[in-house]
This record gives sequence, C-alpha cells and structure tokens, in this order.
Amino acid sequence: MPELTNPRAERVASVRALAGRSARSRSGRYLVEGPQGVREALRCAPELVRDVYVSVPTAERYAEIVSDAVAARVRVHSATPEVLDAMSGDAQGVLAVLDAAPTTLAAVLASRPRLVAVLAHVRDPGNAGAVIRAADAAGADAVLLTEASVDVHNPKVVRSTAGSLFHLPVVTGLSLDDAVTALRSSGLAILAADGAGDHDLDDLLDVAGPSGNNRPTGVPDLSHPTAWVFGNEAWGLPEQDRALADAVVRVPIRGRAESLNLATAATVCLYASARAQR
Repeated sequence: MPELTNPRAERVASVRALAGRSARSRSGRYLVEGPQGVREALRCAPELVRDVYVSVPTAERYAEIVSDAVAARVRVHSATPEVLDAMSGDAQGVLAVLDAAPTTLAAVLASRPRLVAVLAHVRDPGNAGAVIRAADAAGADAVLLTEASVDVHNPKVVRSTAGSLFHLPVVTGLSLDDAVTALRSSGLAILAADGAGDHDLDDLLDVAGPSGNNRPTGVPDLSHPTAWVFGNEAWGLPEQDRALADAVVRVPIRGRAESLNLATAATVCLYASARAQR
C-alpha cells in the first residue's frame, strides 16, 4: 500500500482535528489511539471503524491489527512515524478513525441491566475512562455520562478505557434527573457514592442477599439491580443530586487517607455490587 509521508497533508490535518470536540461534533467521528484501543475497536465494533493508520514497524509487531482490519474490510493506511506523530502525539504507531454511534438508555434498559455506573458532573477525562474500564471489569451492564460530564469521545477518555469503551454500552447526554427516573422506573435501586454517606459499604455487604433477611428497613440490598451515581472529582455530589438517590453510601476509610479518588471509589462500589449480585 502507498505510504503517507507528508505530515502537512490535508488528510493528516483532518485526523488531527478530531482531538477537538467541535471537529468531532461536525464530522460524527473520533480517534482511537494505540494498539490496545484499535485492536478492541476492530474486534468488538468493526462496523464503526472507517480508517486505520499504522507505521511499518507497528504493523509488523501487531500483525493481528492489520489482519483484523483487512478481514473487516477497513481501509488500512501505511504512514511514517512522522505522519502518525502529526496526527496524534499518543498514537504509539497506530490509530483509527471511528464513526460515533450513540447508544440510548432505552436500548440499555431493554436488556434488563443489573449494574450500571452513572457519572454525574465528572469532568476529568482520565477519571471517566478509568471508571468505564472498572465498570467493564466488574461486569457492569452499562455506563451513563450525564450531559454535564466530559465528552466520552475525548481522546484521553478513549485511551483511559483501554478498549473497554467497546465492551459495554456507554450512554451520554442525559440529565441526571432523567437518567435516575428512567433507571428507577426499570427497577434499579439508585445508590449515590459519597464520603458523608449514611450507609457504610462494608455493612451493606454484610446484609446483602438472602442472608440479610434481618436487614433494617431502609437499608439497601446490594444484591438487587443497582445504579451507582458518582459525582465530581473535586466537590462530589451536591445535596440536590444526593436527594435523587434511594440511599447515600460511603466507602469506609480504615487508614489515614483523607479520601479515595473518584475512579478508586467507583471501582470499590461496583465490585461490591458485583460480589453481592453473584
């Protein structure tokens, strides 16, 4: 295949522009950077992949990426390292351009989910991507990012998911009120994670499931279908958002740490529910 060699070519500029939200919105496309993300995109969502750009050394090292792209009839472009660097400083020798394909909450709810993560006002791309990855690892059925959260197709979000973006549905654009109303109407309990919560996560695990028949009134059962709501990195969940939940739960701090960061707290909560549900 012909090799792209001009870092100032129009094609290079159009790919580089997808790092910006306005270009993504106009084109309906976004970038996936690096071998892990591109590999998972080709294996799990090949119908969305429009183009793959890869350097010769990377094509030799990760031959399966090229073979997967060819099998999916995706256009593969050989490019010099200079061209790839001009397209993205985080390409690691390979990147792909994908069509955005929004997922609706109605479609998620039709599959009767048991565990959902809801990100309310989460602005940091690395945190958002890490929570999507943790939700995938915990076996969650979906992740929701409210309209006040970071764009899920921000390149750093996509990189931080390490391919998990293509493993489970990710819904965007809803208000927290609308998301909670729809989730609750479908039978999910709404638990808000907050350091000042009324319920201790460890205590909830102790009384989860059938063995918790003596569970006090008003104490949530982690074995039931649950949507966890996680707040902003700096200021958590405001009172009006906590009021939307059925219960507010804190992760116990046993040592001297002041708190847990968002992604770590979300991971602990999601795994607690996954354990109780299984």
